[in-house]
Amino acid sequence: MPSGVFLDDIPLSALLIAFIILLVISAFFSISETSMMALNRYRLKHMVYKGHTGAKRTARLLEKTDKLLGVILLGNNLVNAAAATLVTVIAVRLLGNNEIALTSATLTVTFTILVFSEITPKVIGATYPERTALAVSHVLAPMLRLAYPVVWFVNLFVSALLWATRLKQKNTGHAPRLSMEELRTLVLETGRYLPPKHHNILLNLFELEKITVNDVMIPRNQIEAVDINAPAEEVQQQLATCYHTRLPVYEGQLDNIIGVVHVRKVLRLTQAGELSGEVLRDILREPYFIPSGAALFTQLQNFQENHRRQGLVVDEYGELMGLITLEDILEEIVGEFATHSPIHGAAYRMQADGSWLVDGTSLLRDINRKLELNFPTSGPKTLNGLILEYLEDIPEGGTSLKIDNIPLEIIQTQDRVIKVVRIFPVAGTHS
Repeated sequence: MPSGVFLDDIPLSALLIAFIILLVISAFFSISETSMMALNRYRLKHMVYKGHTGAKRTARLLEKTDKLLGVILLGNNLVNAAAATLVTVIAVRLLGNNEIALTSATLTVTFTILVFSEITPKVIGATYPERTALAVSHVLAPMLRLAYPVVWFVNLFVSALLWATRLKQKNTGHAPRLSMEELRTLVLETGRYLPPKHHNILLNLFELEKITVNDVMIPRNQIEAVDINAPAEEVQQQLATCYHTRLPVYEGQLDNIIGVVHVRKVLRLTQAGELSGEVLRDILREPYFIPSGAALFTQLQNFQENHRRQGLVVDEYGELMGLITLEDILEEIVGEFATHSPIHGAAYRMQADGSWLVDGTSLLRDINRKLELNFPTSGPKTLNGLILEYLEDIPEGGTSLKIDNIPLEIIQTQDRVIKVVRIFPVAGTHS
């Protein structure tokens, strides 16, 4: 063989040392390829923003992925070919120039390269991509500059082949764009690295796109509003003792909302007994209406753009369905606030046996969150609505049933509405 002309004079020990060196170089290229491709691009970007020199160098290499892979694979294949040649020469020296020697050489070089130069370094590179990639970038950067003409020439044929097969080359040096579902999965998978509160807030933010104002609004029958035609003393008393800072004002019937009053702005008039219907009408702010079914995230943006903190939800016929506040949306993100109306605070009453007495008008999302249950929320929004849909009838007090394996007992009904329901604890849940 041609290589044997000048290799015959080299001592066998020197050939073995050269073969080991080639294995190490091949391992370097293998670990470089795997670590560079497995590197977390978002973490790399963060390190670049922090001014990390090695991260900046690695990021520049990954900006030209085709050139980077070109120099790595070029070096790796040259080294592996040289290693195969050396093993053949060594085998001929030891066993003679016959089929046994050639077969032994082939098996030996395959095994050693596979174990020591391919699998082992690639496993290390995949396990510690960040640490490895930043280290090998010191060597790859100058090597790419030196071998750039050769790599450029080789990539000409690669580009031509891609063009011929109608494949478009993508720059994989940049972090791929993630969909909302992929981002949500990323947050779920990295939960152990985040404080529990931060983790929950991030997950709740993703849920805002799926939740509508109907899911969290205060139902129509629970809205506290002021009748502008009521006696002045009654209006003053209501404003002086109400819990809320803003109240809708209607004329005649609740569907006829004519404005919103900021309670704190009229307290002085209330205390002085100077508040009348006409005075109240002059200081009302125009009501802000929200279409039924609006996504919660969209409504949060609308509140911000319109400088509003409260909106009235109406259906397609313009009839009032409920009321939603900025606080209601924020609670979906950060959790329940400590300050609540006494009326809503009494909606959940724990009993001695561990069961809960729950107001039938309570929202299913609130029940699921407070009692750690899993009532379906795709249909009716309240516990009353869920039970009526399930039974297809208005039950009497004392009726027991199970919904999604959760035992319930109707305690009180009034005016065709379920007022109070007892929810029994389910094995595996805690409150």
